[in-house]
Amino acid sequence: MSDKGTANSDLEGNLAISSGTLWIRETSVAIGLVVLLLGSMWISTGSFPPMVVVESQSMMHEDEGSIGAIDPGDLILVMNKDRVDIVSFVEATQVGNENYGHESHGMPGDVIIYRKNGGQDTPVIHRALLEVVSNGSGWDVPGTALRNVETVSLTLDYQCSYHGGTYSLRLEGWEPEHSGFLTSGDNNFGGCMIDQPAANSQGQGGGLVDANGNPVEPVEEDWVVGVASSEIPWIGAIKLVTSGNSGSVTAKSWYSLTITILLILLSPLAVERLPEWFSDSDEEE
Repeated sequence: MSDKGTANSDLEGNLAISSGTLWIRETSVAIGLVVLLLGSMWISTGSFPPMVVVESQSMMHEDEGSIGAIDPGDLILVMNKDRVDIVSFVEATQVGNENYGHESHGMPGDVIIYRKNGGQDTPVIHRALLEVVSNGSGWDVPGTALRNVETVSLTLDYQCSYHGGTYSLRLEGWEPEHSGFLTSGDNNFGGCMIDQPAANSQGQGGGLVDANGNPVEPVEEDWVVGVASSEIPWIGAIKLVTSGNSGSVTAKSWYSLTITILLILLSPLAVERLPEWFSDSDEEE
């Protein structure tokens, strides 16, 4: 083999090694960034996984979705339940209560992620309406005047549609199965429905059932996965496509996601062109 051929062979070998090293380095950097991001969110929220993807429209406030509310395709950071005190809707709307005015995702009170009856089916992300607590001889409802009652009768300052009109959500003579939270989706315009069927005194729907077909009961503390924190809109729709659950994502969310992806893809090009733009501007001066 000639010296020239040997040189070309060595050059090709060096290029292959260089290319392989570059690929390994870039892959390592990408993996490192993902690990760093997930680790930071884990430390921040105290939960793992630190976020969930919303699959249904049960928490929407508008037909096409809105930033601030929880829409299908949104990523929601999940705060560890041991790091926060869950504030119910009635506590946040009771004048004089220490938590009066507390809001989360566009409405009073906190949104919780819970497992129906403590089972292993897909968790529900709904708002905590109220908490009922057993005191040994009766029931207390924090945030209200109800203390040591045998049954819970209460009108909430929670507007929903029922029989063609708009009414306040009403509990009437509810006998709790045990202590826990009553919950409901914010998208309650098709009826005053509470997740727990036994508390639905005026709801058009029957509430929720678990994977075994049993009615969902008040959410015990052990069933709570976490509390909904910050929202990252639209991005989770990509995951829903891969899992075959993308049907609930609205057209507005798809449009917003597309624009977001385009901006991300074009941003490196814009960064590369910035020196040229500044250079042209200086030459004109």
